[in-house]
Amino acid sequence: MTCSLVITTYNWKDALELVLLSVQKQSLLPDEIIIADDGSRDDTKELITHFKNTCNLNIIHSWQEDDGFRASASRNKAIAKASGEYIILIDGDMILHKDFIEDHVCFATKDHFVQGSRILLTQERTKSIFKSKMFEFSFFDKGLKNRKNRIKFKLLSNILSKSNRNLKGIKTCNMAFFKKDCISVNGFNEDFVGWGREDSEFAVRLLNNNILRKNIKFSAIAYHIFHNENSREMLSVNDDILENSIKSKLISCKNGIGKYIGSI
Repeated sequence: MTCSLVITTYNWKDALELVLLSVQKQSLLPDEIIIADDGSRDDTKELITHFKNTCNLNIIHSWQEDDGFRASASRNKAIAKASGEYIILIDGDMILHKDFIEDHVCFATKDHFVQGSRILLTQERTKSIFKSKMFEFSFFDKGLKNRKNRIKFKLLSNILSKSNRNLKGIKTCNMAFFKKDCISVNGFNEDFVGWGREDSEFAVRLLNNNILRKNIKFSAIAYHIFHNENSREMLSVNDDILENSIKSKLISCKNGIGKYIGSI
C-alpha cells in the first residue's frame, strides 16, 4: 500500500520546519509528502525548497492563492495530486512520534477512516522547542497537556480500536483514509470558508457512505504546537452546512474534489 502524507499550512514556516524534521525521523517514511498550502508567503516556499534539496523526502508543494481561510480547497487540491492509495492528514503544527506513519499504515482498514488523537503542548514548552528545535518527549515531561495520549501501547491500541459512527472529536489534524473513499464522497466541501466544521461534515458523508470510523488510541502519537485560536466568525454559517448534511443524509457534496481529479 502506498501512502501520502498531506500537511496543511499557512504562513507559519517555523512550525512547519519542526513538522518536517519529525517526518525525517520516521521509522517508515511516507511515499510522498504534499504540503497543502493555503496561500503562504515566499518564506514557506523557501523552507520547502530547502528540505527538498537537502533530505530524502519526496515533497510536493501544493499552493493556492491567499483568499481567506480555505482549508477544504487546499486539502482537496493536495489530495487530488496524491499518488498514494492511503492519505494521512495532519496540520502544519503537529510534531510526529517516530512511529506515526508506521502506526497509521498498520491500522489502515478497508471501508474505514481513522481518527487519531494529540498531545497539547503548553505555550512555554512550545517556546523552548522553537528555540532548541529539540522535540524528544517522555510521559513525565513538563509542558504536556492530556499526557495520557503520550502512552504508546500497541496491544491496548488494538483492543480499543473499534468501528463506530461517532462524530465527536473529529479532527483533520490527525486523520487517515483511503483516497478512493475520499473521492467517493467528493472530498471536502468547499462551501466551507473560515474555520470550523469542514472536517466533521466530511466525516458525516463518509459515514453515510458506510465508511466507518476507527479511533487510534495509544498509537500514531502527535504533539500539537501551541498557538492562539483561529477566528470563529464563520462558525454559525458552517454549523448550518454541517446540520444540513446530517439531516439530508448526504453522501456527497457538489463543491468538492471532483473538479480537480484528472486536471492536476
